[in-house]
This record gives sequence, structure tokens and C-alpha cells, in this order.
Amino acid sequence: MKHLRFLNKYFLKYKWWIIPGILFVIISNIFAVIPAQVIGHAFNLIIENIQVYTLFNGFNQQTIIYDIFSYSLFYFGALVIILYLLRGLFLFFMRQTIILMSRHIEFDMKNEIYAHYQDLSLGFYRKNNTGDLMNRATEDVNRVRMYVGPAIMYAINTIVLFLLIISYMYSVNATLATYSLLPLPLLFVTIYFVNTLINKKSETIQERLSSLSSFVQERFSGIRVIKSYVREAHTKEIFAQESEGYKQNSMSLVRVQAVFYPTILLLVGLSTIFTVFIGGKQVMSGAITAGNITEFIVYVNQLTFPVSMLGWVTTLIQRAAASQKRINEFLQLQPDIISGDVVIPEFEGRIQFKDVSFTYPDTGIQALKNISFEIKKGQFVALIGRTGSGKSTLANLFMRMYDADSGEILVDGKPLKSLNLGAYRNQVGFVPQEVFLFSDSIKNNIAFGLDEVVEADVIEAAKSAAVYHNIMDFEQKFETMLGERGITLSGGQKQRVSIARALIKEPKVLIFDDCLSAVDTKTEEEILRNLGRIMKGKTSILIAHRISSIKNADVIMVLDQGQILEQGSHQQLMDLNGAYKEMYQNQLLEEEKNSV
Repeated sequence: MKHLRFLNKYFLKYKWWIIPGILFVIISNIFAVIPAQVIGHAFNLIIENIQVYTLFNGFNQQTIIYDIFSYSLFYFGALVIILYLLRGLFLFFMRQTIILMSRHIEFDMKNEIYAHYQDLSLGFYRKNNTGDLMNRATEDVNRVRMYVGPAIMYAINTIVLFLLIISYMYSVNATLATYSLLPLPLLFVTIYFVNTLINKKSETIQERLSSLSSFVQERFSGIRVIKSYVREAHTKEIFAQESEGYKQNSMSLVRVQAVFYPTILLLVGLSTIFTVFIGGKQVMSGAITAGNITEFIVYVNQLTFPVSMLGWVTTLIQRAAASQKRINEFLQLQPDIISGDVVIPEFEGRIQFKDVSFTYPDTGIQALKNISFEIKKGQFVALIGRTGSGKSTLANLFMRMYDADSGEILVDGKPLKSLNLGAYRNQVGFVPQEVFLFSDSIKNNIAFGLDEVVEADVIEAAKSAAVYHNIMDFEQKFETMLGERGITLSGGQKQRVSIARALIKEPKVLIFDDCLSAVDTKTEEEILRNLGRIMKGKTSILIAHRISSIKNADVIMVLDQGQILEQGSHQQLMDLNGAYKEMYQNQLLEEEKNSV
């Protein structure tokens, strides 16, 4: 139960739902116990009146006795119906408080988990797959809700009913009560030993389910690749294997439960046998009446459902504990990136890297080694280099997706770590290398970074990104709905929509992380011309592979193996006769080859 202590704060928050709920449980069970006593009295009345009715056989008074007998039975029957109606009413109130409370807790938990996920840094998402994250926020939370709702409700109901029934049974006849309840200790021992087994199997099932969800999510996301390589049959086989593992674990749990529940019912049946046998002896000795046996049988049968539910409740609790443990694992993680408090009122866009080194924590690959440079306000800076040279890492560090291992990054002369992240990132337009578009309209994708959507701004951003005419060719124009990850659009169109999303913010600093790779040369020139107009006097950083894209940059930095080999203008680097000139000549040769 230690993992479920996390929920105490919610119980405290909704205490005015729990307290009335417990009160309604108690009242409903009182109305459940009283009918057994009424039935016992009615049974005694039947026995006594039958004897009297027989004695007056042949006399006129027999009709009067029959009428009194009928009226009494009708009275007792009506009383039992009224008591059960009242029980039903308070059961309704019980569910309306405790079950509704569980839904509120489920709502709060999902929001807390999602908000915490948002706070965690990029490294967290590199180490954990999306399917597992989703499973913890949905399936695991649902299992916890079954604990805070039905499990607690039925547990309280069972405890209250037990206390009421046992106290009354012992007040009537201690011997008969003891024999009637004799199988219960064996029942509790059975539950205790089976619980551990159920807990272990539940944890294994949850892990299997997470693995299965991750597999399905990843394969559906990559369905285009699967179809291109004709791997549908192969993925079906792997899915069948994953499903088989989940099925085997689930069936193992079902087998345990299949033995568990009949055992509970068998032990309750033994209680009924003991009640009739020992109760009959007590009646013959005059210790109790026959009506008391009827009461005890009703009580034992009333305990049947709660006792059988006890096994289900313990399963729910064990599953909830396993799920809450998984939820707590991530909720207890602290974000690596902590926002500072400093807000720059007038953002200029001066950037300094001082001896910055960085190694990816999940792979151990050193991406940057003692990098130092300065970007002045309004400069157009380009980064170029081979794959894995550290270009994208520089962009991620500047966006503070990660923190440098050593060295310091300054923005407008202030340490990046001291800046308020929200205010800072609002001033930066970032177009990542891996374009991601949401399953929404094109308009909403472009205006994603804004609180209010102004159509004129969306259109202007689309024109600046050279995607306006493509959008107007669609039947629904800007209201065209995109499929998952923007699958409706071509690669170049997705890149340009992503660029429009950055430009509409009118950022003080704009970072293009190799986001023109799927765009033809003519469109690229149009975008760069528009960029020069929009970003005039503002800082721009362009990461590219094509030198033709960056020839007009104020400063070009050539990176290799996490270090700056050369930097300067296009002409200065050409005069150096170094790595940059070699790359430029190789690209010219390649273009000539392609044109032949």
C-alpha cells in the first residue's frame, strides 16, 4: 500500500465527498440488516399461527385467525420492501458520492501527469517510448481510479456489513455465530496468499501491455515505411508474438482467479451448512427459535456477495498498487531543465558560447568539445558540416532543450540558465530538423505558437514561407485537415508549413535546423529572400548542407566532430583553401553531374 499513499492528498481534497459516502454506506447496510430480523419474526409468526390455525380446525374462529395471519404477513412483506427501497436509495447516494469522487480524482491525476510530462526535459523522451508514457497516463490511471472508487466503496461496504451482521449474530447466539463464521479465517488466509501472486502477475501484465502499446504506436506511425518495404506480414508475426506473451500472462492471472472465486463461494456454502446443522440443535435445546436460523441463513447469504467481492477488491487494490508504482516512477522524476527568473524586457539576440562541451547522457556520444563563438545582434549566421558534426546540438543547446556539461551560454550578456524559459522561448522561432505537424487544420498548425489566431497573419506567414499557393490549391484551403504527423502534405510542404509556424511569431531570433533540405532551389531562394526581409536587424541562424543556401550569410561556421574548424564570410573561407572550399567544390561537381 506504500505506493498508494500518493493518493492521500486527493482523499484530503475530496474529504467532503468521502465522509458523506461512508455515512451513506453505513445507513444502507443498516437497512440491509434489519430485513433479516423482520423475516425471522415473520418465520416465527408463520410457525406459531399454523399451530393455532390447526387447533381451531372446524371452528368459525379459524377464519378470523386466517385473516389476522394474512394481514400480519402482508405487513411484514410490505415492511421488507420499504426497507429494501430505503437501502436502494442510500446505495444510490453512496455511488453518487464515492464513484463521482473517483472520477474527479482520475481527472486530477491525468492533468497532473500530463503537466509533469510537459515539464520533463527532452532527454526523458529520448529514453522512454511514447506508448509507455501513454499507457501510464491512461490505463494505469484507470486502474487507480478503480481503487479509489469501486474498491474503496465495496471494501467499506463489506467492513460495515460484517461488523453489523457479526455483532447481531453474537448477540442472538454466540455458539451458532461462531460455527457460522468458522470458514472465514480460512478465507482470509487464502486471500492473503493469493494476493501476492495476483500482484506479481498484474505487474507483469502491465509491462506487457505497455510493450504492446509501444509496438502498435510505433508501427502505425511508420506505416509508410512498412508498406514501402512490404513488411506487413513480418509486423503481423511480431505483433502476434507480442500479443501471445500478453495473452499467456493474462491467462495465468485468470487461472488463479478461476480457482480463487469458487473457493470463496465454497467456504460461504460451508457456513450455510454449519448454520442449519448447529442451528437445528440450538432450536431443539430451546436456545433459539426457528426464525433465528432463518435470520442467520439470510445473514450468511448477505455475506456471500461482499465476501466474493472481497477477492475482486483485493485484485483491484493489487493492480492499482502496481499501476501507481509505475505512475510514481515518472512523477518522482525531476526535470533536468529548471527555468530561471530573469526576463529580458527588450530582447536583442546577442549570443555567446564560451568553452561549451556537451555529451548526450543516453548514448554517451560527445557532440561538442570546447565550442566558443559570438553572434552579434542582427547577424545572419550559418552552420555547415558533415552529419554528426554537432550542428543540431548547438541549436538544441541554444533552445535549452539540454544544458551544457561545461562552459557557459550567454544571451544578451545574461547566462541562459538564469532566463525565464517561457519568456525566452517566446522570443525565438525554431524550425527543427524533424518536422512535426499536428492532426489539425493547416491554419491551426501555422498559428500553433499564438494564443489568438489572426487569419491575415496566417496568410502572410504562409506567403513568406512560399507555401501559400500550395495551400490555395487544396479544396478546403487553410481549413484543410492534416493527417497524423502532417501525412497529407509532401515533405517540402511540411517543411514550409513548419517555417510559417516559426515566422508568424515574429521572433527576435530565428533558427533553421536544416529545414530546407526537401525544398527545391528556386523555392529555397524565395524563402531566403523573404527571410532577409522579415529578419532584417534580427538574429538568424541557419543550419544547412547546401552551401548555395548560406553564401550570403554574415558569418559561416564549419563544424567537424564537435569543433569549429573554420569561420568567416563565404569569400574569407574560400580564400583559406580549407574544408569549406573542398565542400563547396564537391557540391559544384555534384550539381554539374546532376545537370548532365
